[in-house]
Amino acid sequence: MKLKKDSRKKIESQATLPELLENSDVIVSFGGDGTILSTARLVGEREVPILGVNLGKLGFLAEVSPEEIFEFIKKVCKGNYRVEERMVLEASVKGENKKYFALNDIVIDRAGSPRVINIETYINDEYLITYTGDGLIISTPTGSTAYSLASGGPIVAPSSRVITLTPICPHTLTARPVVVPDDSIIKIQIEFHEKDILLTVDGQVEHKVKPPVEITVKKADHKVKLIKRLEVTYFDVLRSKLMWGMDLRIEKNKNGE
Repeated sequence: MKLKKDSRKKIESQATLPELLENSDVIVSFGGDGTILSTARLVGEREVPILGVNLGKLGFLAEVSPEEIFEFIKKVCKGNYRVEERMVLEASVKGENKKYFALNDIVIDRAGSPRVINIETYINDEYLITYTGDGLIISTPTGSTAYSLASGGPIVAPSSRVITLTPICPHTLTARPVVVPDDSIIKIQIEFHEKDILLTVDGQVEHKVKPPVEITVKKADHKVKLIKRLEVTYFDVLRSKLMWGMDLRIEKNKNGE
């Protein structure tokens, strides 16, 4: 895939953000994964490819380091790159006229209350389970290495067409993560809780609602496009970021620890 020559317009320094997005072949995001999540939300349905430059720590979404950026930009200009399409989740609250979009996850929790919540969960209107605990994480394959992983969820390859439901600190040991097809419509009902329920989108956008509440989560109509190197696979990144196969004792000795 090469950049569109006819879309390379001169953009004035005072152009608005929508104008920049509409006239850009590629959006370069400098920062950590959180910055890329914010960028994905800004791009939205435009689906402009995003190139992540990692200025953070772990950086599962970022593709190159600052030292690599100039060489890789040359490759991008020549069309020597690939684009990965990542699923986006869409969440809505019954009775409210607003949609929330997440590249990583939608989290429903007890908003700091010391009491557990009972989360009735339905898949395509079929009752699944009532999770009793601190909350529920509904994640895309991209988000499987984020909050879901920290809560005991599985690692899911980004190309997988699934959605993962991971309970947060469930009070029933048999309540486990569940993986459903990506065309599933997930309905969450919370009939009672003494305080507000918190809906969090990609760990960045928060919305408090009062029970009783019904929240619907499904796959969005648009996707997020990420620019990737031809020579590096997802599993290469996974091994590197999670340090699989490395002896941490040797690494500590190298660092004089």
